[in-house]
Amino acid sequence: MTPSADPTDDRLEPDNVTRALASFVSSTIDAGSKRAAAVALAIAGPPGGRRLLLTKRPSRLRAHPGQFALPGGGLDPGESAAEACLRELQEELGLVVTPDAVLGRLDDYATRSGYVISPFVVWVGDRLDELAPNEDEVAIVYEVDVSEIDTDPRFVYIEQSEKPVIQWPFRESLVHAPTGAVVHQFREVVLRGRHTRVADFEQPVFAWR
Repeated sequence: MTPSADPTDDRLEPDNVTRALASFVSSTIDAGSKRAAAVALAIAGPPGGRRLLLTKRPSRLRAHPGQFALPGGGLDPGESAAEACLRELQEELGLVVTPDAVLGRLDDYATRSGYVISPFVVWVGDRLDELAPNEDEVAIVYEVDVSEIDTDPRFVYIEQSEKPVIQWPFRESLVHAPTGAVVHQFREVVLRGRHTRVADFEQPVFAWR
């Protein structure tokens, strides 16, 4: 069940999201020996009920089974990060959008498992009825309202790293980096107008492989 949104909270409206991202200078990372990837922070739903689309991966997958994720994946040869983001959005959720649906981007995030992830904010709008999740890649699609995004993260320390592990509280779960870090930066930049960096937030050890 999706919680009710506050109809007076318009921070996920496209003009407001675009304006917030336009004032933010994103940081990029040269992938080098890592694999370049891209994810979509897809905003969908009717006016007064905009949502961020979050997925959970099937437990049978070899890589990161059962983890929360944003739609995305590795770049194909000759493909830009933005192109990969839109392709993955279509492949995972069945949502076809044009390049002008990209409202902006956030900072690249280098993962312990060998990827450099480029996050793009993508406008889907009132088309939730077109959602067609690919069962091979997506077990659950969550519609996350603005109040759930706008939640203070938790930080914990582990003996394997000097960096804090970020945890985004989502319903009855904790979402870790990279997804938790990317959503937290979206919250900071778009909802709060704070140009917060997240590259130094750590992942839990189970996500290192």
